[in-house]
Amino acid sequence: MKSRGSIELGDVTVHNIKQLKRINEVVFPVVYNDKFYKDILEVGELAKLAYFNDIVVGAVCCREDRGDGKRRLYIMTLGCLAPYRRLGIGTVMLEHILNICQRDGNYDNVFLHVQINNEGAIKFYEKFGFEIVEQKENYYKKIEPADAFVLQLDLKTPRSAETNSNSP
Repeated sequence: MKSRGSIELGDVTVHNIKQLKRINEVVFPVVYNDKFYKDILEVGELAKLAYFNDIVVGAVCCREDRGDGKRRLYIMTLGCLAPYRRLGIGTVMLEHILNICQRDGNYDNVFLHVQINNEGAIKFYEKFGFEIVEQKENYYKKIEPADAFVLQLDLKTPRSAETNSNSP
């Protein structure tokens, strides 16, 4: 979708971390603790503020997750202020993250949790090939509904299928 303005991503730094905190407070029903923000300052390209015509209107924050012999990317938050939704800002943020995964080439998948009643978010991620792989009961502590879907985009499977189809 074409927007009527410029969308840019910027680094999260000690100088603008309060803007990230404010975006998260407005966009998400979950409160993130100080450790979350301290850790975000260490993830580099995996955390970005989204600017629409030079105004901070959204943010994405991810971290690497290693376990079960897999290397996964976890999207902790990806959100945009309500008046700026459907302008392509979320797409720019998600594509930034997926490009990092593609350039790296060693992530098995990308995953995130979405509240089960958040149909807009679920549809958004499904457009990019994410699938619901699990439902976690009582994932959220202080919000209703407390259940979350785990959405996941497998990165390894399609790539190996592609290489096989190119062989003689």
